[in-house]
Order: sequence, then C-alpha cells, then structure tokens
Amino acid sequence: MTDPEYNVLLSRIKTFVQPFYKDKDIMHDLTHLERIEVALEDLGKVEKLIFNPFITKAALYLHGIIYSHENDIKEFLESISLSPENIDWIIKVAWESQKEHKPESNEGLMLHDAHMLEGGKNFEIIKSLITGSVRGQSLEQTLVYIENNLLNKGQCYTEEGIQRYEIMKSTTLKLFRELNEGLDR
Repeated sequence: MTDPEYNVLLSRIKTFVQPFYKDKDIMHDLTHLERIEVALEDLGKVEKLIFNPFITKAALYLHGIIYSHENDIKEFLESISLSPENIDWIIKVAWESQKEHKPESNEGLMLHDAHMLEGGKNFEIIKSLITGSVRGQSLEQTLVYIENNLLNKGQCYTEEGIQRYEIMKSTTLKLFRELNEGLDR
C-alpha cells in the first residue's frame, strides 16, 4: 500500500472513532489523540527504533476505546478491508499503548511512550488538576489521587522516552510538593 492509501485508511479510522470520543472529558477527547500524535511524531524524530507508522497511528486513534469497544473496532477494520494480520497488529499495539502495559513491539513502545509523554513535562500535573476539577474534586482530593496514582508510577521504555519521562516526573513531584505546602492539613 502507498502512503496516500494509508492516509485514506487513517482518515476513515479517525472518522470512525470520533463519536466514541465526543462525550469524554476535555483531557480525554479528540485533543488527547492530537497531543499524543504530536508526542509520537516528536519521539519518532529522535528515537532510533524502526516502527510501522500506519499501524502505530491506527492504534493511536483506537487506544482510548480499545478496552470498551474491541469487537466494534475489529468489525470496522474488517469493513475497510485491512488484512487479518494488520487488524491483529493494530489491536495489539492499541493495548500496548495503555499506561499500565509493557509493550513488546516497536510500534507499541513508540505509542506507549508518546502516550506517557503527552503534552510535555508539565502536562501530567496539569491534566490531573484539570481532570480533578472537572470531576468536582477538591484540590486535596486531587493531590491524594496524584500521590496514589502518579508519583513513582508509570514507565517509558525507549531511550528518549525514559529521559523525557524522568523530567516530567520530577516536574510533577516538584509541583505536587508546592501545592501540598499550601494546604492546611
């Protein structure tokens, strides 16, 4: 397949997922995919891994709905005439991109790390604060969430991803401590 053919298929996949992301919060809607795509392209420029960009981007669009709509995804991918091998590969990479998974494929490594690095070094803490606010949490409740779910959690696997993630985690910890100091507990 040529690049234009892949682009048409990616456009169809993106159109397919749009309704699934419509009602998600502002940190997990279609802009979430766009932020990860930027991180993926940035990581792809410096990381030395060889990976299939079509499979990786297709999995990117599906990663936020794979856990709840895997059968619908498979049916859709079949309907656009992807081979069974490519469908299995895309599904595998979509699962590997999940934050709690350790990817095995190069495509999964790249997408996973791009997902972890979404938005840059300040984004993890910003995303948590915004999401907590949208969910009606107090600052204290959000800080408890950050402490229990983000600090010393998560991992990147590519060389560049590891370096960038370390910077992100130190930024998260620094801001977490500063916010905690401002609370009367």
